[in-house]
Amino acid sequence: MTGLPRDARHDPVLREEVIAALAIAPGERHVDATFGAGGYTRAMLAAGADVVACDRDPDAIAEGQALVAEAGGKLTLIHGRFGEIDRLLSEHGISAIDGITFDIGVSSMQLDRDERGFSFQKDGPLDMRMAQEGESAADWLNSADEAAIADVLFHYGDERQSRRVARAIVAARPLMRTGELATVVRKALRHPPGAPKNPSTKSFQAIRIHINGELDELVAGLAAAERLLRPGGRLAVVSFHSTEDRIVKNFLRERSGGDAAGSRHRPAPSPLARAATFETPARKVRPGKAEEARNPRARSATLRSAIRTAAPAWPGHSMKEAMSC
Repeated sequence: MTGLPRDARHDPVLREEVIAALAIAPGERHVDATFGAGGYTRAMLAAGADVVACDRDPDAIAEGQALVAEAGGKLTLIHGRFGEIDRLLSEHGISAIDGITFDIGVSSMQLDRDERGFSFQKDGPLDMRMAQEGESAADWLNSADEAAIADVLFHYGDERQSRRVARAIVAARPLMRTGELATVVRKALRHPPGAPKNPSTKSFQAIRIHINGELDELVAGLAAAERLLRPGGRLAVVSFHSTEDRIVKNFLRERSGGDAAGSRHRPAPSPLARAATFETPARKVRPGKAEEARNPRARSATLRSAIRTAAPAWPGHSMKEAMSC
């Protein structure tokens, strides 16, 4: 499969580092839980893996069919949420895998299309729905109360002036276009047009994370990966936001026995504490300067990886547990 061409639309962040963490042996079964434009999937296929890829975006599934044909039976593409990846694989007769990777957040393909409403850099409908169904960003912003909007901006976007921005959003309703929202945020933060570093970044990120339930999805996906991975199986997660990275870090630290002594937020586990399901995680990996220069999206990326042990998967994993420090 080394002859598969790379897709110029999406050279994924930390591609080489992710493939190294997955340590693919020819013939192994690996999962790309966030297919997007297929960047990681192509690299997995080139390394000799049989790949199952998943995406909740119907556009990604439709456009990925060309790669399915190219792969000659080595790629299965599934439409669905990665938080349900174990159920989705079960429906295809798969109960165990050798490796899985997650690329958390919005894909370059989604950002580049103004009609999807993810980017403040292009005017389009205020949508932001990855699955293209359910409540849109416009639906929520035009109906939620000011306090709820402020909470989302603060917790998911690290927006320190969340109350000011939320107040401006409510005053400007109804909002239907990304350009309208970007203008409201910029004025609320007293940011002149043309100034560097558009202040809308944090608000757009926060609203997108909320609309798509991305943090709950990440928590569910990590637990599903734990259930699916064989002993010795590899997990690799690329995140772009401090809250996402904290969820991954806490999950791997807990599951590898790193919380044996407890913390000021959580008591030490009982003597009957569960066995570690992952070996001590590798140190986090950040992009090099060359990749950051080539791909600005890489600047906020963090890769964390770990290897599955033979211990039984732990039951459940809540958002509260995942966010605990």
